[in-house]
Amino acid sequence: MLKRRMSFGVRLALLVVAATALSAAAAAAESDLKLTYDKPAAKWTEALPLGNGRIGAMVFGGTEDERLQINESTLWGGGPHNYANPDAYTYLAEVRQLIFAGKVDEAEKLSENLMGQPKLLMPYQPFCDVRLHFPGQGAVTDYLRELHLDDAIAETTYKAGSTRYRREVFVSYPDQVLVVRITASRPGQIAFTVGLDSPQPETQVEGIANDARQLTGQIQPRKNSPWSWTGSWDEPGMRFAAVLKVLIEGGSVRGAGERLQISGANAVTILFSNATSFRNYHDIDGDPPSAAQGYVRRASKMPYEHLRRRHVDDFQSLFSRVQLRLGQDHPTETTDRRITSFAANDDPSLLALYFEFGRYLLISSSRPGGQPANLQGIWNEDLNPAWGSKWTTNINLEMNYWQADTGDLWETEEPLWRLIHDLQVTGAETARVQYHSGGWVLHHNTDLWRATAPVDGSWGIWPMGEVWLANRMWDHYEFSGDREFLRQQAYPVMKGAAEFVLSFLVEAPAGTPFEGRLVTNPSTSPENQYILNGKPEHLTYAPTMDIELIRELFENCRRAAEILGTDAEFRSELVRTQKRLPPLQIGKRGELREWIGDYPEVEPAHRHVSHLYSLYPGHDIRLKTTPEVAAAAKKTLELRGDGGTGWSEVWRAALWARLQNPEHAYANLRLLITKNTLPNMFDLCPPFQIDGNLGGPAAITELLVQSTDSEISVLPALPRQWPSGSSKGVRVRGGGKLDITWKEGRLTELRLQSDHAVKYRLIYGDESTEVQIEPGKPILLDSTLRRIGH
Repeated sequence: MLKRRMSFGVRLALLVVAATALSAAAAAAESDLKLTYDKPAAKWTEALPLGNGRIGAMVFGGTEDERLQINESTLWGGGPHNYANPDAYTYLAEVRQLIFAGKVDEAEKLSENLMGQPKLLMPYQPFCDVRLHFPGQGAVTDYLRELHLDDAIAETTYKAGSTRYRREVFVSYPDQVLVVRITASRPGQIAFTVGLDSPQPETQVEGIANDARQLTGQIQPRKNSPWSWTGSWDEPGMRFAAVLKVLIEGGSVRGAGERLQISGANAVTILFSNATSFRNYHDIDGDPPSAAQGYVRRASKMPYEHLRRRHVDDFQSLFSRVQLRLGQDHPTETTDRRITSFAANDDPSLLALYFEFGRYLLISSSRPGGQPANLQGIWNEDLNPAWGSKWTTNINLEMNYWQADTGDLWETEEPLWRLIHDLQVTGAETARVQYHSGGWVLHHNTDLWRATAPVDGSWGIWPMGEVWLANRMWDHYEFSGDREFLRQQAYPVMKGAAEFVLSFLVEAPAGTPFEGRLVTNPSTSPENQYILNGKPEHLTYAPTMDIELIRELFENCRRAAEILGTDAEFRSELVRTQKRLPPLQIGKRGELREWIGDYPEVEPAHRHVSHLYSLYPGHDIRLKTTPEVAAAAKKTLELRGDGGTGWSEVWRAALWARLQNPEHAYANLRLLITKNTLPNMFDLCPPFQIDGNLGGPAAITELLVQSTDSEISVLPALPRQWPSGSSKGVRVRGGGKLDITWKEGRLTELRLQSDHAVKYRLIYGDESTEVQIEPGKPILLDSTLRRIGH
């Protein structure tokens, strides 16, 4: 047992602790960027998320019993595996012929032979729980639970008897530990037990010191139902370990079996970290106990205030770059009640909070060195999560990062770029084995093992995932102007994707729609179906989204090669091939056609609007330059209707913003809050998916600022519900950074700066002007776009 006497030094330390706590509390109170609740979380979707891109934690804020549910971004089911199907190519030509012949039902059945091996991917897994028990603290008063977005700290305060207790929890990126700080208003009043357990079978907890416990385990074989859309595995997989250490100020700590017991303490700091044996997608021979122990050992040498300051400085260096203010600040209601009452009051500040929460979640779930944000970011408590909590690449993964460029969170994209680098390798093998083609390919899902083959079913035969991700990299270049990124990372990805497309395209035979044109076959319009001969079908050739993606890819590749001064013949081949692609078609109802024919839709209000890719996030459909196609896109949105899943409402809001229709854009944001936002502000698909949260800031930004590399449109779709507000630090293509302020629905001031010399055409309503920006020399303009102080 470890004991501490209350010496003068300890009493002095208590004063410092109290002063630090008061200072921190005062700083937090000054900010409205927080989620606030007056009771503990009763279930997971009420708990508050913390993360550093590797460690995820859900904080429940219990009084007598507290639970911290823990994840680690590399703990997945299964193990290193090549999903490519060596028999698939044998059936490819016949599937194509059946689709061209209109025998799609036969093609769907035969397409089972094109699936990867296995056809279901592996799931992201929960890691463990940290559990604290505080005897006698079931009945408390003055309870408050908050998540401070600007410093990424969850705080729980309450009064038990005559003592006020305070817990702070954060997950540090610089030090790779979760930290719990427990203080009390009276000395010697902190008494509790703490321990580790896990939903994973066959884990062990052992004492590694009088003040530390270690949990170890290995992912065990599992047989999942095929209806779970999650794969099974027959061999043990990843090994993992977690370490928890308690540092006390006053009082004592002793071992109590698998738990630690703390008594009579003045203040307590709990350090936790975890690790897996994952090194990369083909190597899981790491040493998790050594890694986890090392994180905790290094952190334990620093005082709590130092750990906290390092965490806050790191987080704020990203979070503070962009700010949005809408409506009145200083809300008085708890966040769950604000969400419930939004339908009645349209509180603009709640949408501003949603915007900031989305930024918070991206920083917390995607940091350099970690994995990209998956379907649930990094937060998952289920052994068999919805859709495996993997990376779905036909909208969801891409949407997770829509805000990163406009939101000046470029560092959060590093895990995405590394994922794409890995997928180039596995995708080249899938392209070679299943298509006998060059380049690299990716279908609609991937997992930790970098699957690139078709999976799930015929709707998974969508070989365009690599094209969307390649276009995403070009978009980042347009924001950053980083030629080294273009040369070293983006262009090889883009060229490889284009090389696959060039190999995959086939000529539509005589007597078919688009005869003589080069088309994709087989493919689909993601997750949607049409009716042919009375039956619902997925497979087709030349779905509109494919053509839009490929046109954009070819153009981006051509421009990139010109910038880099390379591949002249390749550029010429892209131009020749692009001329042979099918045109976009307008259907009999005036809508942009999704398929090769005017087929009846199985689900007219389908959540995906894939054929509107070129409107958003693409740029080829524009009100001024392609008015006829833009009108068809508008008709498509009218036919699809507002609403859907949370992420679908985000996409629709951005699409309507591009059409400069604030009423419909806002209607979808309103539905996002009223229908698809959980009490802890997580997005509801249903169930919880993070793409709506992460895509939301991008959609909101589109209502306020839109850009190309040479043009900026200011307040293009400002809703009447946001009469006054401001945004600061929004990034625009071409390297610019924009601050705007508006009042009573009118722009009042605009500030524009840039990382490098650039020329823009600025547009606000009927006003427009051209400006030249030099690095380090911002310009200020008024509501008529005239310079102030020039």
